Amino acid sequence: MLPRLYAILDSANFPDTEALCLSAGELVAAGVPLLQYRNKSDNARQILDQARELRRRLGSSVKLIMNDRADLSLAAAFDGVHIGQDDLSPEGARRVIGNSLWLGVSTHNPEQLAAADKTTADYLAIGPVFSTRSKANPDPVIGLEGVRRARALTHKPLVAIGGITRENCRSVIEAGADTVAVISDLIREPRKSAEEFFRILG
Repeated sequence: MLPRLYAILDSANFPDTEALCLSAGELVAAGVPLLQYRNKSDNARQILDQARELRRRLGSSVKLIMNDRADLSLAAAFDGVHIGQDDLSPEGARRVIGNSLWLGVSTHNPEQLAAADKTTADYLAIGPVFSTRSKANPDPVIGLEGVRRARALTHKPLVAIGGITRENCRSVIEAGADTVAVISDLIREPRKSAEEFFRILG
């Protein structure tokens, strides 16, 4: 069962590994049980170094999911991998990580979601729900109606992502998402922000 809040740490929002790890520690202190580490700009060695440092600092207090890289997820002793439409296929990722680690798949429309539903993915993500600044070339906004449509298409845990804040997160859960994935609204005062999310999400 996924927690209500799925925190995503994007390395692009931090000046260095220390700042990233401090933010992660604040989120865990607030009770965040699931963190995704996302790094779209560094090379494999830099990503692995940063990921291993995260794992070392946080220990087993939190589930860590690697964005994109199934191989680095294994190498950093993470708990799973989250892949997009342009990454390794769900079948390919599953072959790399085995059956015990989590596999999440990003989808952006009903067709992609229906296809991902047939895979061994442990959860499916749908978005962007609202407009987002976290991606250079975001897919079209799906709105709350898109979340409702996605909910009707799968029994797997559904993660909504894209522009989700403390102001709108409740409406996203009410539209059928099990979990909200948040990047931007956790950057400033991560512990306080996460605690507020948990209060709102109940």
